[in-house]
Amino acid sequence: MAKTTIAIDPVTRIEGHLKAEVVVENGKVVDAHLSGGMYRGFEQILRGRDPRDSTQIVQRICGVCPTSHAVASASAQDVAFKVKVTNAGRLTRNLIQGANYLQSHILHFYHLTALDFVDGPNTAPFVPRYAQSDHRLPAEANKVGVDQYIEALEVRRVAHEMVALFGGRMPHVHGIVPGGTTEMPTKAALLEYAARFKKVSEFVEKKYLPLVYTVGTVYPDLFKQGQGFKNCVSFGVFPLDTMGTNLLKAGAYINGKDEPFDASKITEDVKYSWFKAETSGLPFSKGRTEPDVEKSGAYSFVKAPRYNGAAVEVGPAARMWVANPELSPVGKTMLKEKYGLTANRFRDLGEDNVFSIMGRHVARAEEAWLVAKAVEGWMKEIKPGEKTWTEFEIPSKAEGFATTEAPRGALIHYLSVEDKKIANYQIVSATLWNCCPRDDKNLRGPLEQALIGVEVPDIANPVNVGRLIRAFDP
Repeated sequence: MAKTTIAIDPVTRIEGHLKAEVVVENGKVVDAHLSGGMYRGFEQILRGRDPRDSTQIVQRICGVCPTSHAVASASAQDVAFKVKVTNAGRLTRNLIQGANYLQSHILHFYHLTALDFVDGPNTAPFVPRYAQSDHRLPAEANKVGVDQYIEALEVRRVAHEMVALFGGRMPHVHGIVPGGTTEMPTKAALLEYAARFKKVSEFVEKKYLPLVYTVGTVYPDLFKQGQGFKNCVSFGVFPLDTMGTNLLKAGAYINGKDEPFDASKITEDVKYSWFKAETSGLPFSKGRTEPDVEKSGAYSFVKAPRYNGAAVEVGPAARMWVANPELSPVGKTMLKEKYGLTANRFRDLGEDNVFSIMGRHVARAEEAWLVAKAVEGWMKEIKPGEKTWTEFEIPSKAEGFATTEAPRGALIHYLSVEDKKIANYQIVSATLWNCCPRDDKNLRGPLEQALIGVEVPDIANPVNVGRLIRAFDP
């Protein structure tokens, strides 16, 4: 069978601007290119600004994970200004970011990807869609999916309110600042947060998790597609103390082996990106953001981040694989009853199953449960009225970087300060890792590689291409 090139532009139900071009032969993808078509230039916007401005400006990078950008920016300033965050500040940041994680994971499954599996009515927002959408759920399970799609809109609103209680507002919070947070949680505010949290956590445990596992039983073939390189990295997120212990730990998994995370191994290539060639291969701390829109051979405004030269996946599957936490009770039960699999910890699911279209959905749902349990603990740990910030002064010259994890993947912010102004600011955001183009050695990006082998039996309806891309939550 002859090769056929399919272009999906834009890829829908994602946050941002993305084009996918795949080559199909004998019903499978044999090559792929992903193109990020929007230049944002936040690094240039920030240059010359007061460093404190960055925590607000960088939240506009992403409409669905602004709090993670705020945490990364404020934490980079903590390092640069030598500011120690108070215990209450740490906990309040976790409560803000934790609520956003729950909202984001629910958003991703229900309102960005559920329609890849759930057959909704022929009205908005369930149309338009491919003529042949490969909907297999039994009628009863499908109705549950549609009903939960609607319910999830309200649950997400409640999670947004949780963020706003301590962040000031949502989606772009005011309350995350260098040194901690501006809001000292009162007993009344904590009770308000707890009341909303109960609704969100019950939805995660009783509806989100069971539906994801149910969908997986109907689409077992999607556990066998989209594996990619199976290299991954996690920067660590949700500090549990001031000693560097995180709820989800930092680490890397390269060529089947675990290794400690080392930020000095991060570089960015731009051979196929619309940036000047001389900026390629630089470590993030020396990075330069200089566009070159006439560059020959380039096809994306996304740089190609590499970890010690390897293309690595980031996101819930990566974090859960590196941390290998215990599975939820719901997960253990449904895996036993519906999959015939005895599993206690996340890696018991198996490498090939985790790094797949459906496995990434399971990872995200399990992580939502894990974060919900952690939020419950932080609410009990924090003391009402305890000081949540540390005073500081902006030094004339400073440098610092910080890592965290946005819901969709690893995030690093770096800044240098000269004369109390930002001299250089560099951001390696989550989607850059997964949706990057080829690097200087012509190695595909993680999502480009994961597309290889994805089944496309009908080139007029490349359903699985969209399923795979959206499973990464770009």
